[in-house]
Amino acid sequence: MSAPATDVVRLLTVRGETLAVAESLTGGLVAAEITSVPGASKAFRGSVTAYATSLKHELLGVDADLLAARGAVDAQVAAQMAAGVRRALGADWGIATTGVAGPDAQDGQPVGTVFVAVEGPSGPDAGSASGGKVEALRLNGSRAEIRRESVRSVLAVLLRELAGEQTGNERAQDTEQNGGF
Repeated sequence: MSAPATDVVRLLTVRGETLAVAESLTGGLVAAEITSVPGASKAFRGSVTAYATSLKHELLGVDADLLAARGAVDAQVAAQMAAGVRRALGADWGIATTGVAGPDAQDGQPVGTVFVAVEGPSGPDAGSASGGKVEALRLNGSRAEIRRESVRSVLAVLLRELAGEQTGNERAQDTEQNGGF
């Protein structure tokens, strides 16, 4: 259990919101990290490991023409995966990972190319201006290191989005409820 996963579960629980995960290169590691946190069931809806490109379209609704034109390792694919899992599993937030962990390049992308995405509530009633965020990563290291860093990165992006949405009053209440001052 990592501190970022613990923080994600805590923030989502305090807010009364839920999370769904779509994974490709991480193969379930993000979901495993989140579910290692005691009480994760209060916020975690579930996950889809869409390792095969066709499943990204069939299960997550990623545009088939986009996949055919750009392949699975693409920023827009990551964004559509996050939105698709959020919709499919009925969650407030969706996060996604897609990329190349190695040993070989894929879809014309070199090893270490990774895209992580977060899709959250959008619109004036939800308190979010953007609704979604994608980050492109260029990672070095072994296959295991690239996958581990992808997990850390997607949780970090989600934490930034969650923290950015909290008002000062919500932060104060959260700190007080969790023994802070």
